[in-house]
Amino acid sequence: MQFKRLFFDIETSPNIGFFWSAGYKLNISPENIIQERAVICVCYKWAHEKQVQYLTWDKGDDKQLLEKFMQIMNSADEVIGQNSDNFDIKWLRTRCLKHNIPAYPEYQSVDTYKLAKKYFRFNSNKLDYMSSFMGFGNKLHTGYNLWKDIVLNNDEKSMNQMVKYCKKDVVLTQKVFEKMNPFIKHKTHRAVLEGNTKLECPECGSDDVRLNGTRVSAAGVKKRILQCRKCSKFYNIAVTHYNKLMADKENKAKI
Repeated sequence: MQFKRLFFDIETSPNIGFFWSAGYKLNISPENIIQERAVICVCYKWAHEKQVQYLTWDKGDDKQLLEKFMQIMNSADEVIGQNSDNFDIKWLRTRCLKHNIPAYPEYQSVDTYKLAKKYFRFNSNKLDYMSSFMGFGNKLHTGYNLWKDIVLNNDEKSMNQMVKYCKKDVVLTQKVFEKMNPFIKHKTHRAVLEGNTKLECPECGSDDVRLNGTRVSAAGVKKRILQCRKCSKFYNIAVTHYNKLMADKENKAKI
């Protein structure tokens, strides 16, 4: 079974409504909305593929886009995005609710924004800063007129630019995640998913690992610290489980 890791990003439209004045600290009621916001485009990339693919709405209608993408998202073992837990996934689920499209209540989600906050101390946890800091360059910069041209005028050139912008975010998200990855705890144990044991690397599935040490928790639980020689990932495994798996491995080697 091949491990399927999906990187993705969405771009969304604003609500359109009536309001009497513009400025700060103004309250605009939902009753003022005359056209609901929707998903303009979704860009996505499988980790093992080079091409970034995309889906766009149909002149403001995002139903078909959602029907197609949710099938793709539901087939992934892990989904990765920047601020995706709080923004992208909730957005997608809300629009699926609108269109009566099935969606999982929970995804095996990895959010690079949350990883940045939990494991590191960047000056900014925004994708543009982190990507630049790691040497991958910046996001493509756009103006508010791009959204206006798409939402109000259905402008094809602007849509192409929006897709290009979104694709670049997907590429940068993957690069940022892969740079962070050796320093963070795994979310999915790839080796187990592919039919192997917890002894193999949870990131790449390799059995070329080395014992790096032992840790004891406050509750007195002993764990072995292993490191993959192939991808440099560190991971823990309970001593009792480690000893059993090592014994099984030695017995198989004798046969």
